Amino acid sequence: MANPTPPPLLQAALKGLCPRCGAHSLYQGIIRFAPSCRICGLDFTAFNVGDGPAAFLILIIGALVTGLAITLELTVGPPWWLHILLWPPVTLALLLACLRVAKAALLALEYRNDAREGRIRDR
Repeated sequence: MANPTPPPLLQAALKGLCPRCGAHSLYQGIIRFAPSCRICGLDFTAFNVGDGPAAFLILIIGALVTGLAITLELTVGPPWWLHILLWPPVTLALLLACLRVAKAALLALEYRNDAREGRIRDR
């Protein structure tokens, strides 16, 4: 492939596009990366997004859902079982949707900035 144009970061993150060629080939599952791009062959296993996106999203979404649950409780006062039925699926759906975007954005940024694992130079 002759030097493809990388997609914009937001578009790559929201649509799960390959950061090199823009193909819809970043994910193999809901939040699992494919081993490589089917179009340009970029090796996605060379990138290490780690647990950073998950840790931040758990804190952010946890605070958001807690605030929504408290607001619902103070304004409407539903029975406790409604909270149990409502908030776990809402939390899980938000985490999965946001985690997919956050992981794709981090991988695209690693590709664009040519980020690699830190190494100590031999002297």
